[in-house]
Amino acid sequence: MKGRHNLAGEGRKAVKGSVIAMRVLLYTGKGGVGKTSVSAATALWCAERGYRTLVMSTDPAHSLADSFAQPIGSEPTLLANNLWGLEIDPFREIEENWATVKDYLVTLFASQGVSDIVAEELSILPGMDELFSLLKIRQFYERNAYDVIVVDCAPTGATLRLLHFPEMIGWYMRRLFHVERKVVSAIRRFRDELFSVPLPGEEVYDTVERLYKRISEMKAVLADPEVTSIRLVLNPEKMVIEETRRAYTYLNLFGFVCDAVIANKVLPDEVTDRYFERWKASQRRYLEEVEASFGDLPIFRVRLYEQEVVGVEALRRMAADLYGDRDPTERLAKGEPLRIRKRGDDYLLELHLPFTQKGEVHLRRKGDELILRVGAIKRHLVLPHILAKREVKEARMDGEWLRVRFAEKSR
Repeated sequence: MKGRHNLAGEGRKAVKGSVIAMRVLLYTGKGGVGKTSVSAATALWCAERGYRTLVMSTDPAHSLADSFAQPIGSEPTLLANNLWGLEIDPFREIEENWATVKDYLVTLFASQGVSDIVAEELSILPGMDELFSLLKIRQFYERNAYDVIVVDCAPTGATLRLLHFPEMIGWYMRRLFHVERKVVSAIRRFRDELFSVPLPGEEVYDTVERLYKRISEMKAVLADPEVTSIRLVLNPEKMVIEETRRAYTYLNLFGFVCDAVIANKVLPDEVTDRYFERWKASQRRYLEEVEASFGDLPIFRVRLYEQEVVGVEALRRMAADLYGDRDPTERLAKGEPLRIRKRGDDYLLELHLPFTQKGEVHLRRKGDELILRVGAIKRHLVLPHILAKREVKEARMDGEWLRVRFAEKSR
Protein backbone atom coordinates (compact mmCIF):
# COMPACT_ATOMS: atom_id res chain seq x y z
CA MET A 1 0.00 0.00 0.00
CA LYS A 2 1.44 3.34 -1.05
CA GLY A 3 0.25 6.92 -0.96
CA ARG A 4 1.00 10.46 0.07
CA HIS A 5 0.73 11.90 3.55
CA ASN A 6 -1.30 15.07 3.93
CA LEU A 7 0.99 17.41 5.85
CA ALA A 8 -1.71 19.69 7.16
CA GLY A 9 -0.97 19.84 10.88
CA GLU A 10 -2.97 17.12 12.58
CA GLY A 11 -1.43 17.47 16.03
CA ARG A 12 0.71 14.95 17.86
CA LYS A 13 -0.74 11.53 18.38
CA ALA A 14 -1.59 10.06 21.76
CA VAL A 15 0.31 6.83 22.35
CA LYS A 16 -0.76 4.48 25.13
CA GLY A 17 -2.90 7.17 26.67
CA SER A 18 -0.38 10.01 26.74
CA VAL A 19 0.63 12.75 24.32
CA ILE A 20 4.29 12.62 23.35
CA ALA A 21 6.55 15.42 22.20
CA MET A 22 7.97 14.88 18.74
CA ARG A 23 11.24 12.95 18.66
CA VAL A 24 13.99 13.15 16.02
CA LEU A 25 16.41 10.21 15.86
CA LEU A 26 19.53 10.60 13.72
CA TYR A 27 21.61 7.55 12.79
CA THR A 28 25.11 8.08 11.46
CA GLY A 29 28.28 6.08 11.02
CA LYS A 30 31.06 5.22 8.63
CA GLY A 31 29.91 4.21 5.17
CA GLY A 32 28.97 0.54 4.93
CA VAL A 33 28.23 -0.13 8.63
CA GLY A 34 24.51 -0.67 8.01
CA LYS A 35 23.03 2.60 9.29
CA THR A 36 20.32 2.58 6.61
CA SER A 37 19.10 -0.85 7.74
CA VAL A 38 19.19 0.25 11.40
CA SER A 39 17.31 3.48 10.57
CA ALA A 40 14.67 1.62 8.56
CA ALA A 41 14.23 -1.05 11.26
CA THR A 42 13.92 1.62 13.97
CA ALA A 43 11.28 3.51 11.98
CA LEU A 44 9.27 0.35 11.40
CA TRP A 45 9.44 -0.54 15.12
CA CYS A 46 8.26 2.97 16.08
CA ALA A 47 5.36 2.76 13.62
CA GLU A 48 4.29 -0.63 14.95
CA ARG A 49 4.22 0.82 18.47
CA GLY A 50 1.58 3.30 17.28
CA TYR A 51 3.74 6.36 16.54
CA ARG A 52 3.16 8.27 13.31
CA THR A 53 6.65 7.89 11.91
CA LEU A 54 8.60 9.39 9.02
CA VAL A 55 11.91 7.85 7.94
CA MET A 56 13.97 10.10 5.69
CA SER A 57 17.43 10.08 4.14
CA THR A 58 19.93 12.95 3.98
CA ASP A 59 22.46 10.77 2.17
CA PRO A 60 22.70 11.87 -1.50
CA ALA A 61 23.08 8.17 -2.38
CA HIS A 62 19.64 7.17 -1.12
CA SER A 63 19.11 3.52 -0.22
CA LEU A 64 15.99 3.57 1.94
CA ALA A 65 13.86 2.33 -0.95
CA ASP A 66 16.23 -0.59 -1.40
CA SER A 67 16.00 -1.37 2.31
CA PHE A 68 12.19 -1.48 2.28
CA ALA A 69 12.09 -3.04 -1.21
CA GLN A 70 9.47 -0.41 -2.07
CA PRO A 71 9.60 2.78 -4.12
CA ILE A 72 9.97 5.95 -2.04
CA GLY A 73 9.32 9.38 -3.51
CA SER A 74 10.44 12.94 -2.89
CA GLU A 75 7.22 13.50 -0.92
CA PRO A 76 6.27 11.36 2.12
CA THR A 77 5.27 7.94 0.76
CA LEU A 78 3.15 5.51 2.77
CA LEU A 79 5.14 2.30 3.39
CA ALA A 80 3.11 0.62 6.12
CA ASN A 81 0.57 1.48 8.80
CA ASN A 82 1.78 4.68 10.56
CA LEU A 83 5.00 4.71 8.49
CA TRP A 84 6.03 7.09 5.70
CA GLY A 85 9.31 7.25 3.81
CA LEU A 86 11.00 10.21 2.14
CA GLU A 87 13.98 10.36 -0.20
CA ILE A 88 14.50 14.05 -0.82
CA ASP A 89 15.23 15.32 -4.31
CA PRO A 90 18.26 17.57 -3.62
CA PHE A 91 17.99 19.40 -6.96
CA ARG A 92 14.42 20.45 -6.26
CA GLU A 93 15.31 21.59 -2.74
CA ILE A 94 18.25 23.63 -4.03
CA GLU A 95 16.02 25.28 -6.62
CA GLU A 96 13.41 26.14 -3.99
CA ASN A 97 15.86 27.45 -1.38
CA TRP A 98 18.89 28.71 -3.27
CA ALA A 99 17.76 29.67 -6.80
CA THR A 100 18.15 33.45 -6.33
CA VAL A 101 21.68 33.15 -4.94
CA LYS A 102 22.60 30.46 -7.47
CA ASP A 103 21.48 32.62 -10.40
CA TYR A 104 23.57 35.52 -9.11
CA LEU A 105 26.66 33.34 -8.63
CA VAL A 106 26.30 31.84 -12.11
CA THR A 107 26.15 35.37 -13.55
CA LEU A 108 29.15 36.42 -11.45
CA PHE A 109 31.30 33.49 -12.55
CA ALA A 110 30.23 33.85 -16.17
CA SER A 111 31.26 37.55 -16.11
CA GLN A 112 34.78 36.34 -15.30
CA GLY A 113 34.92 33.98 -18.25
CA VAL A 114 33.90 30.76 -16.47
CA SER A 115 31.96 28.40 -18.71
CA ASP A 116 28.24 27.95 -18.04
CA ILE A 117 28.58 24.32 -16.90
CA VAL A 118 31.42 25.07 -14.46
CA ALA A 119 29.64 28.21 -13.19
CA GLU A 120 26.53 26.11 -12.50
CA GLU A 121 28.58 23.62 -10.48
CA LEU A 122 30.44 26.33 -8.53
CA SER A 123 27.18 28.01 -7.53
CA ILE A 124 26.24 25.04 -5.30
CA LEU A 125 28.28 24.94 -2.07
CA PRO A 126 29.50 21.51 -0.87
CA GLY A 127 27.00 19.84 1.45
CA MET A 128 24.02 21.97 0.41
CA ASP A 129 22.01 18.97 -0.75
CA GLU A 130 22.27 17.39 2.73
CA LEU A 131 21.66 20.76 4.40
CA PHE A 132 18.35 21.33 2.65
CA SER A 133 17.37 17.78 3.50
CA LEU A 134 17.84 18.53 7.20
CA LEU A 135 15.86 21.76 6.87
CA LYS A 136 12.88 19.52 6.15
CA ILE A 137 13.03 18.38 9.78
CA ARG A 138 12.23 21.88 10.98
CA GLN A 139 9.37 22.07 8.49
CA PHE A 140 7.79 18.85 9.77
CA TYR A 141 8.47 19.89 13.38
CA GLU A 142 6.54 23.13 12.91
CA ARG A 143 3.59 21.29 11.34
CA ASN A 144 3.37 18.62 14.06
CA ALA A 145 2.92 16.14 11.23
CA TYR A 146 4.63 13.19 12.92
CA ASP A 147 5.42 11.79 16.34
CA VAL A 148 8.84 10.50 15.29
CA ILE A 149 11.26 11.37 12.49
CA VAL A 150 14.04 8.85 11.91
CA VAL A 151 16.92 10.21 9.82
CA ASP A 152 19.33 8.04 7.85
CA CYS A 153 22.28 10.45 7.74
CA ALA A 154 25.14 10.60 5.28
CA PRO A 155 28.40 8.90 6.36
CA THR A 156 30.12 10.36 9.41
CA GLY A 157 32.41 12.88 7.70
CA ALA A 158 29.60 14.43 5.69
CA THR A 159 27.33 14.51 8.75
CA LEU A 160 29.95 16.37 10.78
CA ARG A 161 30.42 18.94 8.02
CA LEU A 162 26.66 19.31 7.79
CA LEU A 163 26.21 19.87 11.53
CA HIS A 164 29.09 22.38 11.42
CA PHE A 165 27.31 24.41 8.74
CA PRO A 166 25.12 26.45 11.16
CA GLU A 167 28.26 27.60 13.02
CA MET A 168 29.94 28.61 9.77
CA ILE A 169 27.04 30.60 8.36
CA GLY A 170 26.40 32.07 11.82
CA TRP A 171 29.93 33.45 11.94
CA TYR A 172 29.49 35.00 8.48
CA MET A 173 26.16 36.58 9.43
CA ARG A 174 27.48 38.02 12.70
CA ARG A 175 30.78 39.33 11.36
CA LEU A 176 30.37 40.23 7.70
CA PHE A 177 26.83 40.03 6.38
CA HIS A 178 25.34 43.34 7.52
CA VAL A 179 28.51 45.32 6.79
CA GLU A 180 28.79 43.77 3.33
CA ARG A 181 25.14 44.50 2.59
CA LYS A 182 25.48 48.17 3.53
CA VAL A 183 28.69 48.62 1.53
CA VAL A 184 27.27 47.00 -1.59
CA SER A 185 24.07 49.03 -1.29
CA ALA A 186 26.08 52.26 -1.01
CA ILE A 187 28.31 51.63 -4.01
CA ARG A 188 25.78 49.91 -6.29
CA ARG A 189 24.94 53.21 -8.02
CA PHE A 190 28.59 53.55 -9.05
CA ARG A 191 29.08 49.98 -10.21
CA ASP A 192 29.20 50.78 -13.92
CA GLU A 193 32.15 53.07 -13.36
CA LEU A 194 33.95 51.06 -10.66
CA PHE A 195 33.20 47.39 -11.19
CA SER A 196 33.42 44.93 -14.04
CA VAL A 197 31.42 42.32 -12.13
CA PRO A 198 27.72 42.30 -11.21
CA LEU A 199 26.91 43.14 -7.60
CA PRO A 200 24.29 41.17 -5.63
CA GLY A 201 20.83 42.69 -5.38
CA GLU A 202 18.73 42.96 -2.24
CA GLU A 203 16.89 39.76 -3.17
CA VAL A 204 20.18 37.83 -2.85
CA TYR A 205 20.76 39.16 0.67
CA ASP A 206 17.13 38.50 1.61
CA THR A 207 17.49 34.87 0.49
CA VAL A 208 20.66 34.40 2.55
CA GLU A 209 19.04 36.02 5.59
CA ARG A 210 15.96 33.78 5.35
CA LEU A 211 18.18 30.72 4.97
CA TYR A 212 20.21 31.71 8.03
CA LYS A 213 17.03 32.06 10.09
CA ARG A 214 15.84 28.61 9.01
CA ILE A 215 19.24 27.04 9.71
CA SER A 216 19.30 28.61 13.18
CA GLU A 217 15.84 27.21 13.90
CA MET A 218 16.94 23.78 12.62
CA LYS A 219 20.03 23.87 14.86
CA ALA A 220 17.83 24.65 17.87
CA VAL A 221 15.75 21.53 17.17
CA LEU A 222 18.76 19.28 16.59
CA ALA A 223 20.59 20.52 19.69
CA ASP A 224 17.58 20.04 21.99
CA PRO A 225 18.10 16.70 23.79
CA GLU A 226 14.39 16.51 24.63
CA VAL A 227 13.69 16.38 20.90
CA THR A 228 16.77 14.98 19.14
CA SER A 229 19.12 12.08 19.80
CA ILE A 230 22.08 11.09 17.63
CA ARG A 231 22.95 7.39 17.54
CA LEU A 232 26.26 6.04 16.33
CA VAL A 233 26.28 2.88 14.23
CA LEU A 234 29.52 0.91 13.97
CA ASN A 235 30.96 -2.49 13.14
CA PRO A 236 33.46 -4.13 15.52
CA GLU A 237 36.45 -3.19 13.37
CA LYS A 238 39.48 -1.06 14.18
CA MET A 239 39.08 1.73 11.59
CA VAL A 240 35.35 1.99 12.18
CA ILE A 241 35.78 2.32 15.94
CA GLU A 242 38.43 5.01 15.51
CA GLU A 243 36.18 7.05 13.23
CA THR A 244 33.26 6.62 15.63
CA ARG A 245 35.37 7.93 18.51
CA ARG A 246 36.27 11.03 16.51
CA ALA A 247 32.63 11.54 15.55
CA TYR A 248 31.55 11.30 19.19
CA THR A 249 34.14 13.90 20.21
CA TYR A 250 33.19 16.34 17.47
CA LEU A 251 29.45 15.94 18.06
CA ASN A 252 30.06 16.83 21.71
CA LEU A 253 32.15 19.81 20.63
CA PHE A 254 29.14 21.24 18.78
CA GLY A 255 26.71 20.44 21.58
CA PHE A 256 24.81 17.53 20.02
CA VAL A 257 23.66 14.71 22.29
CA CYS A 258 24.48 11.10 21.45
CA ASP A 259 22.41 8.62 23.44
CA ALA A 260 23.40 5.18 22.07
CA VAL A 261 25.95 3.14 20.14
CA ILE A 262 24.80 0.30 17.90
CA ALA A 263 27.32 -2.43 17.12
CA ASN A 264 26.07 -3.98 13.90
CA LYS A 265 27.02 -7.15 11.98
CA VAL A 266 28.25 -9.08 15.04
CA LEU A 267 28.92 -12.74 14.26
CA PRO A 268 26.44 -14.85 16.29
CA ASP A 269 27.43 -17.75 18.55
CA GLU A 270 25.95 -20.32 16.20
CA VAL A 271 28.61 -19.55 13.62
CA THR A 272 31.15 -22.27 14.49
CA ASP A 273 32.90 -22.73 11.16
CA ARG A 274 36.70 -22.65 11.68
CA TYR A 275 36.97 -20.16 8.81
CA PHE A 276 35.39 -17.50 11.08
CA GLU A 277 37.37 -18.25 14.27
CA ARG A 278 39.79 -15.37 13.83
CA TRP A 279 36.97 -13.03 12.83
CA LYS A 280 35.03 -13.92 15.97
CA ALA A 281 38.09 -13.49 18.19
CA SER A 282 38.77 -10.11 16.57
CA GLN A 283 35.16 -9.00 17.05
CA ARG A 284 35.19 -10.04 20.72
CA ARG A 285 38.32 -7.96 21.27
CA TYR A 286 36.87 -4.92 19.51
CA LEU A 287 33.53 -5.21 21.27
CA GLU A 288 35.37 -5.06 24.58
CA GLU A 289 37.07 -1.92 23.26
CA VAL A 290 33.69 -0.43 22.34
CA GLU A 291 32.40 -1.14 25.86
CA ALA A 292 35.47 0.52 27.36
CA SER A 293 35.31 3.51 25.02
CA PHE A 294 31.58 4.27 25.15
CA GLY A 295 30.73 2.93 28.59
CA ASP A 296 28.67 6.01 29.42
CA LEU A 297 26.27 5.18 26.57
CA PRO A 298 24.02 2.14 26.17
CA ILE A 299 25.49 -0.23 23.58
CA PHE A 300 23.17 -2.37 21.47
CA ARG A 301 24.35 -5.35 19.46
CA VAL A 302 22.86 -6.58 16.21
CA ARG A 303 23.88 -9.90 14.73
CA LEU A 304 25.15 -10.48 11.22
CA TYR A 305 22.20 -12.12 9.50
CA GLU A 306 22.41 -15.03 7.11
CA GLN A 307 21.00 -12.84 4.32
CA GLU A 308 20.56 -9.19 3.46
CA VAL A 309 18.19 -7.17 5.63
CA VAL A 310 15.73 -6.18 2.90
CA GLY A 311 11.97 -5.87 3.17
CA VAL A 312 9.55 -5.35 6.04
CA GLU A 313 9.86 -8.83 7.55
CA ALA A 314 13.67 -8.70 7.68
CA LEU A 315 13.57 -5.18 9.13
CA ARG A 316 11.05 -6.24 11.76
CA ARG A 317 13.36 -9.09 12.80
CA MET A 318 16.31 -6.71 13.09
CA ALA A 319 14.25 -4.25 15.15
CA ALA A 320 13.11 -6.98 17.54
CA ASP A 321 16.70 -8.17 18.01
CA LEU A 322 17.89 -4.60 18.46
CA TYR A 323 15.31 -3.14 20.83
CA GLY A 324 13.36 -6.06 22.30
CA ASP A 325 10.66 -4.54 24.50
CA ARG A 326 12.41 -1.17 24.64
CA ASP A 327 10.82 1.90 23.04
CA PRO A 328 13.24 3.42 20.48
CA THR A 329 11.85 6.89 21.12
CA GLU A 330 13.15 6.93 24.69
CA ARG A 331 16.09 9.12 25.60
CA LEU A 332 18.47 6.21 26.03
CA ALA A 333 21.08 8.33 27.85
CA LYS A 334 20.92 11.85 29.24
CA GLY A 335 24.18 13.35 28.13
CA GLU A 336 25.12 16.98 28.69
CA PRO A 337 27.99 17.89 26.35
CA LEU A 338 28.13 21.54 27.46
CA ARG A 339 27.21 23.09 30.79
CA ILE A 340 27.83 26.30 32.72
CA ARG A 341 28.10 26.22 36.52
CA LYS A 342 28.77 28.83 39.18
CA ARG A 343 31.76 28.19 41.45
CA GLY A 344 32.05 30.81 44.18
CA ASP A 345 32.45 34.16 42.44
CA ASP A 346 33.50 32.53 39.15
CA TYR A 347 31.77 30.56 36.42
CA LEU A 348 32.92 27.32 34.80
CA LEU A 349 32.17 26.48 31.19
CA GLU A 350 32.55 22.71 30.89
CA LEU A 351 32.66 20.83 27.59
CA HIS A 352 32.69 17.04 27.36
CA LEU A 353 35.44 16.04 24.89
CA PRO A 354 36.00 12.27 25.15
CA PHE A 355 39.06 10.68 23.50
CA THR A 356 40.86 14.04 23.54
CA GLN A 357 44.40 14.63 24.74
CA LYS A 358 45.56 17.90 26.28
CA GLY A 359 47.76 18.82 23.31
CA GLU A 360 44.88 18.40 20.84
CA VAL A 361 42.83 21.25 22.32
CA HIS A 362 43.55 24.85 21.34
CA LEU A 363 41.55 27.73 22.78
CA ARG A 364 41.53 31.50 22.42
CA ARG A 365 39.16 34.32 23.25
CA LYS A 366 38.09 36.87 20.66
CA GLY A 367 35.49 39.39 21.75
CA ASP A 368 32.33 37.54 22.76
CA GLU A 369 33.52 34.30 21.15
CA LEU A 370 35.53 31.40 22.47
CA ILE A 371 37.36 29.81 19.54
CA LEU A 372 37.96 26.10 20.17
CA ARG A 373 39.93 23.77 17.96
CA VAL A 374 40.02 20.04 18.63
CA GLY A 375 42.17 18.20 16.13
CA ALA A 376 41.11 19.43 12.69
CA ILE A 377 37.70 20.79 13.76
CA LYS A 378 37.15 24.37 14.95
CA ARG A 379 34.13 25.91 16.65
CA HIS A 380 33.31 29.57 17.27
CA LEU A 381 31.33 29.37 20.50
CA VAL A 382 29.32 32.55 21.13
CA LEU A 383 29.45 33.19 24.86
CA PRO A 384 26.30 33.96 26.84
CA HIS A 385 26.19 37.42 28.38
CA ILE A 386 27.14 36.21 31.86
CA LEU A 387 30.46 34.89 30.47
CA ALA A 388 31.06 37.47 27.74
CA LYS A 389 31.50 40.24 30.33
CA ARG A 390 34.12 38.20 32.20
CA GLU A 391 37.63 37.10 31.31
CA VAL A 392 39.16 33.64 30.98
CA LYS A 393 41.36 32.90 33.99
CA GLU A 394 42.12 29.23 33.40
CA ALA A 395 41.47 26.46 30.88
CA ARG A 396 42.44 22.84 31.40
CA MET A 397 41.55 19.30 30.45
CA ASP A 398 40.25 17.35 33.46
CA GLY A 399 39.78 13.77 32.31
CA GLU A 400 37.28 13.94 29.45
CA TRP A 401 36.16 17.48 30.31
CA LEU A 402 37.53 20.82 29.15
CA ARG A 403 36.95 23.27 32.00
CA VAL A 404 37.26 27.01 31.31
CA ARG A 405 37.07 29.34 34.31
CA PHE A 406 35.67 32.86 33.85
CA ALA A 407 36.24 35.56 36.48
CA GLU A 408 35.43 39.23 36.89
CA LYS A 409 37.67 41.42 34.74
CA SER A 410 40.64 42.88 36.54
CA ARG A 411 40.40 46.61 37.20
